[in-house]
Formats: sequence, C-alpha cells, structure tokens
Amino acid sequence: MSHPHALIAGAGIGGLSAALCLVRAGWQVSIFDCAPALEEVGAGLQLSPNATAILRRLDVIERLAPSSLTPEAIRVRRASDGATLALMKLGDAESRWGAPYLLAHRADLQRALLDAAAKEDAIRIHTGVAVAGFAAGADGVVAALRQGVVRVEAAGDCLIGADGSRSLIRAKLLGGAPDALQFSKRTAWRALVPAGRAGAEALRPESCLWLGRKAHLVHYPLRGGSVVNVVAIVEDDEGPSALDSGWSNQGDSDFLKARFSTWHDAARSLIGGAADWRKWRLIDRDPLPAWSAGRVALLGDAAHPMLPFLAQGAAQAIEDAGALGDALQQTAGRDEGAVSRALAAYAAARIDRASRVQRESRAQAKIYHLDGAAAFARDMAIRALGGERMLARYDWLYDARSQSAAPARDRRIRA
Repeated sequence: MSHPHALIAGAGIGGLSAALCLVRAGWQVSIFDCAPALEEVGAGLQLSPNATAILRRLDVIERLAPSSLTPEAIRVRRASDGATLALMKLGDAESRWGAPYLLAHRADLQRALLDAAAKEDAIRIHTGVAVAGFAAGADGVVAALRQGVVRVEAAGDCLIGADGSRSLIRAKLLGGAPDALQFSKRTAWRALVPAGRAGAEALRPESCLWLGRKAHLVHYPLRGGSVVNVVAIVEDDEGPSALDSGWSNQGDSDFLKARFSTWHDAARSLIGGAADWRKWRLIDRDPLPAWSAGRVALLGDAAHPMLPFLAQGAAQAIEDAGALGDALQQTAGRDEGAVSRALAAYAAARIDRASRVQRESRAQAKIYHLDGAAAFARDMAIRALGGERMLARYDWLYDARSQSAAPARDRRIRA
C-alpha cells in the first residue's frame, strides 16, 4: 500500500519544515511554490529552543551549524547613551530549555532545509507552480495548479496552506470572508555589515537589542563572524496602501542614518557601515478562530502572521510543522474522517499558543518604542529585574519540553 500524500502550498521555512516532519510521519509530500526559483533572501533569525528542538529532530541543526551562532547572551541597551540595561545569559540554554538557542540567516536556514529535503525521495518540490484553488471531499483533495499559462491538477490526501501572510488557501478556507491584514505602521530594514566595517562590540557573540524612541535595533554576528546581521525597525505611517509593498524593497540609507542620528555612536557607526539596505512593511492580523476544515489546514504566516517583537515568526512556523507531523503520524488510513480529525487535532494543539504569541508580540511592540517618561520607567523596570528574571519571563515560550498552550500570567516588560 502506498503512503498517504500531502500537498503543500509554499516552500518557505514553514512549508519545508512541514514536508520533513510529514515524511518522518510516513507521508509522501509534493510542495508547490509560485517562485520560479527558491531565492535565498531575508533577514537574520533568532531560533529559540522551541524551534531548534524540532530542527534537530529533522537533522537540520548540523547542516546549519557552520553558518549559525550560539550566542552567549542577549544584551539590552539604551539608544541615547548605549548603557546596558540587562544582560540575559544564554550559556545554559540547552539544559534550561532542552535545545540550543541559535542565531542564523534566513537564507542559511532555507538552504539547510532544502538540503535535508533533497535527501528525501518522498519529497518533490515544484517551483514556478502556484496553487490557484482546491476542492476537497471524501476521496481526497485536488489542487488546481497554475504554471504560466498551463493549468493542471494534483491530487492528494490533504492540503497544507503554507503560502504566507497573503495566503490564497486561507482566503478560500474562510469562504471568501474579507481578510483582516493590517499595516502595523512600522517598517523593518535589514542589512549585512562586513566585520571590517563593524565595531568590536558588534562582533561579540551575543544578540544586541537597542531600545529607542519609536524605533529599535537588533544586531548579531553570523557566518563565522564575517558579517553582522542588522535589523532596524522604525515607526512609519504610510497608510493602508503599504500593504501592497514587497518585503525586499531597496532602502534609502540616508533616511535611516537621519532617523538614528541621535543614537549612541556605536549604533550609528554600525548603521553607517551597511552598503545596502532592504526594507519591508510589517503587517499583522488578529488571531484566526480556526486553522482547518476537512482535509485542508493552514500553517505558518498563513495561519498566524505576527510582528517580530518576540522574534517568533519562523519559530512558530517550525512548531506548527512539528505538531502537524505528530498529528498526521497517528493517521494510518486515508479516509476523510481520519485525516480531518488529525488536522483538527493539529490546529487544536497549536492555535491557542500561536495566538498568544501574536498578541504578546503586538503588545511588546508598544513597549520597545516608548518615549519620554514612559521609556524612562521601562528602563528602570528592566534594570530592577536584572538579566536572570528578565530571561525567566520567556520560559513559557522557549521551553521545548513543555510547549503548553495553557494560559499563564502576563510576563511582558511592564513600565
């Protein structure tokens, strides 16, 4: 008897991770991505233990090791004078949370996932092919595919929509209901600064978070310390039309230099060391009430696009993939009831936790960008807590051994 067959729309981090998890659950997988080639683009990623535990099971961590960094700490600094507000040490991440804390570039993670997928005969990746629609029933699901002017179909036992924040699968799954994507009035800028143009502080093996007025900056070294990944997020009210902008547009470095002109010398010097900036508008949406219907389910940004203020976008997509594999591993048959129940169980296992991360990421955005007296109170609160108690506030999120969706008290920074 042949293995059950999953169709996945989207070959991003979520789609590739899901494919690897499903193969280990005994499924064959076909992935369809509208891009003509899988380009290695994007910004750096903070891969917390809740994600790396799953990547390790997929044999991806060892592929990522040469280009990733195991940080010694997360340092929080004040923009105006560079003062360290907190130092959260990560030396015991493995014993504390059950898996390593890693820093990596999105392109390097995608390459590691693709390399792992290439070793699996049960995975087929089709580029330049868009999923344009689907029909699901008792005998399976049929996806309508578009490859240029050619229209074809693919049949499978389930369809996973991992096709991003503007997901077509989500739109059809919701029955044509209007989407609720929102422009967050914030823009993210990214660049890679060569080590020779970065200061010694920026090359320390740690993730550094700067908090400033209506903006924040994150940086850390990558690729053996040869480059420093820099992400700057600024408040930017360009209205709803900004939703139509891509996520890799050319950025004007003069704008960014002016925007950070009052920041400490170390931050300004690092920003000035970048030769090329790319920017994208940050979008958000309220949590969905459901992620699955019958043989179709959502994953990653298609299910829960979120702001990056908890650095969990990729991590939550990887968690989705792990939960999906666990749920479908229990499905020995291919009948509609078994597959539908498995996908419903997957959604039930993930929706509360991912929705909480969405909400808390949105709340954290306000805390990061405070100004005046509110910012002063926030900084005092961070210093009073200290690094260890600050880090403890993320145990619920990072612990790979107890990824519970159960409610917990609010652990965000309070000013």
